[in-house]
Amino acid sequence: MESNTTKIALITGGLGGIGLTLTKALSEAGYQVVAGCRPNSSNAEKHAGELAQSHPSVKVLPFEISNFDECQRVVLDIEETMGPISVLVNNAGITWDGQLKKMSAEQWHSVINTNLDSVFNLSRAVIPSMIDRGYGRIISISSINGEKGQFGQANYAAAKAGMYGFTKSLAQEVASKGITVNTISPGYIETDMIRAIKEEIRESIRQQIPVKRFGQPEEIARAVLFLADENAGFITGSNLSINGGQYM
Repeated sequence: MESNTTKIALITGGLGGIGLTLTKALSEAGYQVVAGCRPNSSNAEKHAGELAQSHPSVKVLPFEISNFDECQRVVLDIEETMGPISVLVNNAGITWDGQLKKMSAEQWHSVINTNLDSVFNLSRAVIPSMIDRGYGRIISISSINGEKGQFGQANYAAAKAGMYGFTKSLAQEVASKGITVNTISPGYIETDMIRAIKEEIRESIRQQIPVKRFGQPEEIARAVLFLADENAGFITGSNLSINGGQYM
């Protein structure tokens, strides 16, 4: 078990639609949060000042999550200057859709590198320290489309599905070390990306969801907080689907 000192959480994609809500929620729950974002991210300019005022325990950190060496360096720097990372949330993700018959190698590798390689890069960086301390929580944000597939998203669905095999394997390796590894698979969550879709298309999507509404980022945040808690130590290698019943 961890001591009562402030715990550190690293969240990739920590300023995006769901990520910003995760960052604020973990900060409000008492974590010292490092919110990772892309270098030269417009979200960093948009939210860094606001977070500095409203959530001073949050540190915004731009770095390239698809670069293994950079991830190693960033995690080492966090642990040397702030302390050990207790919670890693692999949340960053991009889409670059297209039917496979037209998909370029760049489209494929860009999505795989950002969405799946980053999970290896960051997990590999934090695991040695977590093992040494006998405690850790790794939570990866997958997707309903990793479970069911999606037309025009072979790259995205493959990356998100890959998280499941990675999670189950790593969970077995570190289960006896006080470390849990889980995934969360959101369905359609009401973010700026969803709100930007034409109303008639958005309504068509809504009608496909049995609860007849989109999910809220706060609902994902509550699940992350649940899995990150010390008392969730008997849950590992699991996936929590949060999709309003759209895929069961």
